[in-house]
Amino acid sequence: MKRIVLLSAVLVSLALSGCASKAGTAGVGVLGGAAAGGGAYEYRLNQEMQRIEDEHKAGKMEKEEYEARKDTINRLSIIK
Repeated sequence: MKRIVLLSAVLVSLALSGCASKAGTAGVGVLGGAAAGGGAYEYRLNQEMQRIEDEHKAGKMEKEEYEARKDTINRLSIIK
């Protein structure tokens, strides 16, 4: 419990000191942009995975092609 409180205090102090300077604000902006970009990338991969699963279940795609595309999507994913 003490670790969580200490870690929270350190993070809050870093966030507040970062907001006090232009470099800190820019850093927060960069991190926020990177997180949003990564989330959008993973969302698109998830949509593509759902699309190929639907096509495979509907019989529009052979099992070999489905497995190959699924493997490609899994390799492209940032979150493993």
